[in-house]
Amino acid sequence: MFSGFGSTMFGGAAFAPMNNKFEDYFRCYPIAMMPDSIRKDDANYGGKIFLPSSALNKLSMLHIRYPMLFELLNETTQKKTHSGILEFVAEEGRAYLPQWMMSTLELQPGQLVQISNCDLPLGRFVKIEPQSVDFLEISDPKAVLENVLRRFSTLTVDDIIEINYNDTIYGIKVLETKPESSGQGICVVETDLETDFAPPVGYVEPEYKPKSQAPTSKPITPTSVNRGAGSATMARSLNYANLATSSSTNSFGGSGQKLSGKAVESTKPKDISVDDLDPEAPPAPFPIAENKLFFGFPVVLPTPSPTDEEAESTNKQKAFHGSGQSLRQSKKRKDKNNNHTPLKNHSRSPDYIEID
Repeated sequence: MFSGFGSTMFGGAAFAPMNNKFEDYFRCYPIAMMPDSIRKDDANYGGKIFLPSSALNKLSMLHIRYPMLFELLNETTQKKTHSGILEFVAEEGRAYLPQWMMSTLELQPGQLVQISNCDLPLGRFVKIEPQSVDFLEISDPKAVLENVLRRFSTLTVDDIIEINYNDTIYGIKVLETKPESSGQGICVVETDLETDFAPPVGYVEPEYKPKSQAPTSKPITPTSVNRGAGSATMARSLNYANLATSSSTNSFGGSGQKLSGKAVESTKPKDISVDDLDPEAPPAPFPIAENKLFFGFPVVLPTPSPTDEEAESTNKQKAFHGSGQSLRQSKKRKDKNNNHTPLKNHSRSPDYIEID
């Protein structure tokens, strides 16, 4: 009785599940072909597209999640990617895409592309590969990439996105994304994204070559010690010329013995002056013990011969010689002469003396 009433009064479709799928075909064009009044050249280096206002009317009637994310599919080559939406200002039946997105989908201007809404997980990790070694010239690539990704809503594996930095266009390929999904894409809106860089295409690891350090001081040749007035004082005192030749010829000194018992004739090395050395000969090392530094032999000053004045002064000192005597008498009397009468035998003096 009330079955028909309910269906006619409230509408039978009101209780049917609502459609949350947006899918439509548009003729795609690059952003450079947009009219001047609505064209935004900066959008060519981002990941968002332009759709007509009719698409906004359809999307507003659906229960979809925000931000709006779309899947773009070229049915001819089965190439697909993902994007966000920038504005709904395109002409009816048209969609404007960045140039790198059309190259990824292998689309020509005017071809049909299927655009449908989709849901992608929030990205946690992405690994990218610069397509040129010029990318290494950027001083802080992570800061540049963080600023550039604000123009992107999604990242899809195998996409080669383009960024513009300092009037230079760099291509970057997406190698890996996490978490993995069926569409191989992630959402990069309001999420902490960890970025890893792969070596750029054409980059060759430089070979390590140890730097050869030149000696700080030039070796001294034996002939150079005799040049200049007052020079080579230390070399002359060390007899450097003889040491240089003797150390190169024989480092082990000593005498030998014959089995017959005869004496071995000793050959003394010939004295060589500094002037006789070959200037082209390499300098011989100076024999010195390890872990020691040589600052020259100790200087022993010669003892000067005594002059006439010094001799006279020594003779004068020898002229006055002898032993001294003390003025104080000792308690014991050394004079043992008994000619005088002792005081004990003296008669007592008279009590008084009369004077006439």
